[in-house]
Order: sequence, then structure tokens, then C-alpha cells
Amino acid sequence: MAAGGPAAMHDGDEKGGLRAALGGLTTRGRSFLAAGIAAAVCAYVLGQTDLLRVGLLLAVLPLVSAVVLVRTRYRVAGSRRLAPSRVPAGAEARVHLRVENVSRVPTGLLMLQDRVPYVLGPRPRFVLDRVEAGGHREVSYRVRSDLRGRYPLGPLQLRLSDPFGMCELTRSFSAHDTLVVVPRTEPLPAVRLAGEAPGYGEGRQRSLALAGDDDVIPRGYRHGDDLRRVHWRSTARYGELMVRREEQPQRARCTVLLDTRRLAYRGAGPDSAFEWAVSGAASALTHMLERGFSVRLLTDDGAAVPGEGAGGFAGSSQESAEQAGLMLDTLAVVDHSGGGGLSRAYDALRGGNEGLLIAFLGDLDEEQAAVVARMRRSSGGAVAFILDSSDWAQGDVPPAGAGAAFEERLRLLRAAGWTALAVRPGTALADHWRQAGHQGAAQSAAGGGTTDLSGGWS
Repeated sequence: MAAGGPAAMHDGDEKGGLRAALGGLTTRGRSFLAAGIAAAVCAYVLGQTDLLRVGLLLAVLPLVSAVVLVRTRYRVAGSRRLAPSRVPAGAEARVHLRVENVSRVPTGLLMLQDRVPYVLGPRPRFVLDRVEAGGHREVSYRVRSDLRGRYPLGPLQLRLSDPFGMCELTRSFSAHDTLVVVPRTEPLPAVRLAGEAPGYGEGRQRSLALAGDDDVIPRGYRHGDDLRRVHWRSTARYGELMVRREEQPQRARCTVLLDTRRLAYRGAGPDSAFEWAVSGAASALTHMLERGFSVRLLTDDGAAVPGEGAGGFAGSSQESAEQAGLMLDTLAVVDHSGGGGLSRAYDALRGGNEGLLIAFLGDLDEEQAAVVARMRRSSGGAVAFILDSSDWAQGDVPPAGAGAAFEERLRLLRAAGWTALAVRPGTALADHWRQAGHQGAAQSAAGGGTTDLSGGWS
């Protein structure tokens, strides 16, 4: 909610205010002024005294209205409230405006206007009748965008008019609000995805996947501690009662990789391949957070979001809704990168087992496919959704052999241990997610492990 302080409808500089008022003469006011001057000139030429009186009346009326409007001390406060402030693409948000008269005199006719980007719809305008001293008026309007992004709202403008409609003065508040339009997300089924490295999750690692072992550093005894947790060796060493720390839970990890390279996608607009990949990444990270995973969002340039936890993973102390909000806000403004490769993302993944890896990739040449294949070594399980530009291109003729090259990339990733799926236009992510689960079941039957997306490892 943004609030603007009282906006004075009276300028401290009288000359500047009068100059602004004369510049704010309406078409009616200018017409009266021109007609009055013309009548006065004609009266002088023709020697008609009555016509001169009429001319003076017509010319003076807009000038008097401007002076009265400038000298009127109106003070108006305005505020704006968004409900909600974050919406998915294609959904509507409602903007509530409140105007309060904080002066001791009632206002005249007020015209209220809020500035909004053209992609959110037409600029809203409202006409407010007389607002009594200390009174307020509330109005609202709806905004909607099919394109994700961050859109500024404001400043709020008030236009004050005299009773005759001869002059208008405009005042603006300084406060702004921001509407965040995040990618569309869709609910995903709780399935098991295959692709764990051989032997991963067995023995001690398997038991610590969701619940870690006790901290080996003891602490002092506190009232209410279980006496069965007393660490007698440390008690004898320090001369006071020491207990083992409580079990520190660890969350299973998941990395969602989004390929943003410009050369990897063709087309633009809400139905383009890149927007499908962004929406898919948003759906995947939301789904994994709801299942209790510690999730990070990684792009091809190696940047991780939100980055509060170790290695860029969201800390377990954060709420899932807050974590999802941070990453969705990033995806709301993510754009194509100028990079040509995925080596930075590979460097960010290299160095340890990063748990489950879910990748949304555009076109891959032979070199980049090899880089993605090596990413499999740093993950416990790996699933890739690959968008073939030859299918998504609108009106473009794909180069000869593009389909065969794409199938070869899929075979290369599958041979490296990836569960790789081709994404065709018009298909829902939930269908591909379910298909990945079927492939996971097949790999599990063949002897591979599975990642349980309902919250654990098996």
C-alpha cells in the first residue's frame, strides 16, 4: 500500500500558481476568453457600449475562475492498495484508491487519474463529486497482463475544476506501487523420477536424506532436556552436565536449471518456447518446495536464486511461500541472456552432489549437449525438458536434418543418465511430468534408483 502525503491545491508562489492556472484553462475557458476579447474589440470599433459589457463579462469570467481556483486552499491525501500485489500472468488484480480531504473546506469537482503501463489496460479515470471536509472517497479498478514483469503504478493525479468548467489544475502524488506479474504455474502430480546415480542414497546417506545426524558438539544442560541425551565424556571433561544437541534436520535438495540463452529459442510472446520454459521452471520449483525440498533456481549464467542458504539453496528456516515468492519474482523479470553456452551453470553444479536436478533447456548443439551430459555427474537424479525450436518456430522453415540432430541430443543425454523428454507445442507440463515418472518406473525396474517427489528419497 502506497500513500501520498497531503497534496496542496494551493501554490505557495502566487504568481507561479496563477501562471499554472492560466495554462490550465479548458477549451470552454479559452473560448470564453477569446469571445470576450473579440466582443470588446468589436464594441470599440462600432461604438456599442452594451456589446463592450458583454465582452468584458465573457473575458473576465475565466480569469476570475482561475484566480479563485488558485487561491482555494484544498489539501487532499491519496493512497493506493493492490489486492494482490503479485499475480500470475493472465490473472486480474484490483487496485483500490482512497482520496481524503484533510482541509477544512469542501472540495469542488475532482477528477482522479492513475498512471498505469499500457500493457495493463486503459488508464483509469474517475470523477468525484464534492468531498466534504474530513471526508473521503474510495474507488477501484482492475488490471491484467498476459506478459510477466514488474509494472509501476502511479503517480496518482488529481485534477481540480471550478464549478463553471473554465479552468483545471492538476496535482500529482509522489508515491508509486509495483505490480509483479509472475509466470503461470500449474499443479504437478506427485510422481517418482528416475536418474539417481548408482548407489546414491544407500546406507548412511540414505538415512540422512531428510533427517541429519546429531551435532557432535555438545552443549550445556538446559532445564527440560532428556537425561538420555547426556554426553558423559564431555560432562567429565568440562565439569558440568553436557548433552548432545538435538537432531538437526536436513532437507533434500533440488536445483531447477533454466536455460535463458537467446540463441536457444525462437519466437516471442506469451506462447513462445521461452515463456513455456519459464513457466515450467516456476511450476517445478513451486512443486518441489511444497514437497519439502530445499530448492534453488539456477540460470545458464551460473546465478542462483534466492541464494540465502549454502550453495544458493533456500534456507530451511524460510517459509515455503516466501521462498517461492523470491524465485517467482526473479522469474517475473528474467530475460534472454547473451551467453552462448552452459559452462557457467556446469561450474556452479560441479563440486558435490547437488541432489535432484531439473533442467528446462532450449536448443542444444553438440558441444552444449556434452556439457549438459557432464552435469549428470554432480546430481543424484536428473530430468531434462528440452524444447526443439524446429517445432516451436512460427512460420520459419527448420534447417534440413534438425529433427535428426535433436533426437541425437536426446539419446546422448539419456545415455549419460538423464531422463530427457522432448517438449512439443501445446502440451502441458503435467503430462511431461507424468511421462517422466513412467520413465522413472522403467529405470527403477532396470535397477536404478528413484526420486520420490512426494517428499523423500527411495
